[in-house]
Amino acid sequence: MDEKDILDGLRKMVLSLTGNREITIQSLAQSGSNRRYYRLRAGDESFIGTFVPDPAEGLCFIELARNFIRAGRSVPAILSVSSDCRLYLQEDLGDTSLFSVLSGPEAKEYLKDTLIRLVELQKTPEDMWKDACLSGAFSRRQVLWDLNYFKYEYMKPQEIVFDEERLEDDFQLISERLTSIPDEEWGFMMRDCQSRNVMITERGPVFIDFQGGRRGPVLYDAVSMLWQARAGFDSKTRNEMLDFYCDSFCNGNDGKKQSMLSRLDDTVLFRTLQVLGAYGFRGLVQRKAHFLMSIPGALANLRDLVSCGVLDRYPELKRCALALTGTEPFDMPADSKKLTVEIFSFSYKKGYPEDLSGNGGGFMFDCRALHNPGRYACYRSLTGRDRPVIKFLEERGEVRAFLKAAWTMTDAAVERYLTRGFTRLQIGFGCTGGQHRSVYSAERTADHIREIFPEVNVRLIHREHPEA
Repeated sequence: MDEKDILDGLRKMVLSLTGNREITIQSLAQSGSNRRYYRLRAGDESFIGTFVPDPAEGLCFIELARNFIRAGRSVPAILSVSSDCRLYLQEDLGDTSLFSVLSGPEAKEYLKDTLIRLVELQKTPEDMWKDACLSGAFSRRQVLWDLNYFKYEYMKPQEIVFDEERLEDDFQLISERLTSIPDEEWGFMMRDCQSRNVMITERGPVFIDFQGGRRGPVLYDAVSMLWQARAGFDSKTRNEMLDFYCDSFCNGNDGKKQSMLSRLDDTVLFRTLQVLGAYGFRGLVQRKAHFLMSIPGALANLRDLVSCGVLDRYPELKRCALALTGTEPFDMPADSKKLTVEIFSFSYKKGYPEDLSGNGGGFMFDCRALHNPGRYACYRSLTGRDRPVIKFLEERGEVRAFLKAAWTMTDAAVERYLTRGFTRLQIGFGCTGGQHRSVYSAERTADHIREIFPEVNVRLIHREHPEA
């Protein structure tokens, strides 16, 4: 289904619901999946439209959401569905994710509220959701799939040398330990329970990404939330929130709580390896910025597990982990409190860049009013880093005035952020294809900030053309 068919289908759904023909559509940024999201507005009403290439995945999400809504759980309402389940409309929950409020003063309260809602979701009677799940119950096979994902998508690209047989022995032991968890500690396992998949709304936290859910050990979800690489929780906060979660799930049963916590180390290790596999594929292979930037945090988690002795029973995996955490490319900056300015180029057709700052976003500059080199055949295969495109833009002169105006605002912000001790600022330049004008503007801005503010870390990310 091409973009026109998707948009036409979503428009018809909104028209059927509202009777309003004046419909605007905004493309939203994609996450790690191949689903596409859109915000559709008709008058005062707003909806989120989704296209799912795999109708089975669409049907799974729709059925789970409807059943959880009937059970009173915190998930989005499904408002309209196409006959093949590849298109559907759901309620618009806004733009505030749990991740975006974790640096605020009420972060712990939001987190506690989310964990309470998570327990409710996990304890939903199994007969309300089991038939809708795409995957069978959590099993040794599934554990090994994820561990091998880590091996092939992260370890091998890092050229780590390992003993295949011994590493497989360690993987088998991990799978045995994880699947021997008592049945009373199982429930609906959301699987990708992390702060970007929770929206903060007037009715409280709402879970938005659970089509990968299945029957499994529920501690995995709490670990996914509290050990999320980019969330940056310190050990005190993790322990406090984990204790709160276990008390909520175990409802005062200390024996059950202690049994659950006895599996904590293996669960944290498994989740850490699983996400490193995902970061390897989405970041190292597909070059998606969010995943690349998540690697240092995940490696820090792995380093902590090694230092705490968690990997001592897995000797070959420990040896590999020591090699991985000693590599330079993804080490955290020595001074993690320095201001980091992330500068993006992007295509407006694919939505705004994801907020990586944790503070709700930053500057977004629209380059589309500048004359477009992409209109000419001789420039179409080039980017804003290539000399012919640079010459084209600079000889016209308009880009200089555009960047001078932009830098007036960004320089003032950088100075203020340095004075106040802030650590993250995001600046984006967008154009039609994210290839010429935006790449050029992002490159020049990165050079400018490095020159004017040498004490600042600058990260340059060309979202649509990572090879640029």
